Amino acid sequence: MSITLAIILFTCVVSFPAFGNTKLQNDLLFWPYVMDRRGQYYRFLTGGLIHADLMHLMFNMVSLYSFGLAVEEILFPAIFGTDARLLYILLYVLAIVFAGIPDYFNHRRHAHYRALGASGAVSGVIYAAIMIVPNMPIRFFFFPIDIPGYLFGFAYLAMSYYMAKRGGDNIGHSAHFWGAVFGLAFTALAARMIAHKDLIGSFIHHVLPG
Repeated sequence: MSITLAIILFTCVVSFPAFGNTKLQNDLLFWPYVMDRRGQYYRFLTGGLIHADLMHLMFNMVSLYSFGLAVEEILFPAIFGTDARLLYILLYVLAIVFAGIPDYFNHRRHAHYRALGASGAVSGVIYAAIMIVPNMPIRFFFFPIDIPGYLFGFAYLAMSYYMAKRGGDNIGHSAHFWGAVFGLAFTALAARMIAHKDLIGSFIHHVLPG
């Protein structure tokens, strides 16, 4: 079984029992106020394993499947060889943690703030793919025109930053933003240090040819 499918299966196994189970959700979700006072830092990870409802879970897992298999089985092996699987696991797990750090420091005094979902990690995987293949075509079923990956990437980052600043809609836009940033940075840094490849230069070349 691929790592991507294993992550999806494990996330579903944890998420399904939490649907409608307030106690289980409260035990696992990302809750900076409780984390700060009780030292429950495991919530950085468990918050990425549960979801608000079936649609929330499906959206994240379909997005992960769409990009994760390509990153795991094609893009990372082409760059990292035998280290690809380990780096893919690190990308996903560390993206969950990194995406939550800004919200932890911003909300650790706010008892009402809680979050859940794998969006930060999924964003990290998507943006890892965009870093490697900037011109990869991205298409949405409601907008049947291919969009170059880098254009989608810039637009989504700008929207996530704006929506995080505005707030008020109960969506973790900050996690989306910082998960994406982590995916870009992790992939570029790992490629430089391990494979001695300049993905940033290649990205710029594809975005600004000539």
